[in-house]
Amino acid sequence: MTIHLTTVPLASLIAGVLILFMPKLLNYIIAIYLIIIGLVGIFGTRLFHLP
Repeated sequence: MTIHLTTVPLASLIAGVLILFMPKLLNYIIAIYLIIIGLVGIFGTRLFHLP
């Protein structure tokens, strides 16, 4: 049996668990997410060398 993990679901799971234990962390997680999405939107995936 092969298990394929991708980064987005794994990051979402970790973020969800952290938010349950530290609710104040939610502001930082959302801010980082919005910054990354904004950078990808402006510069495209070429900046991050994503496939």
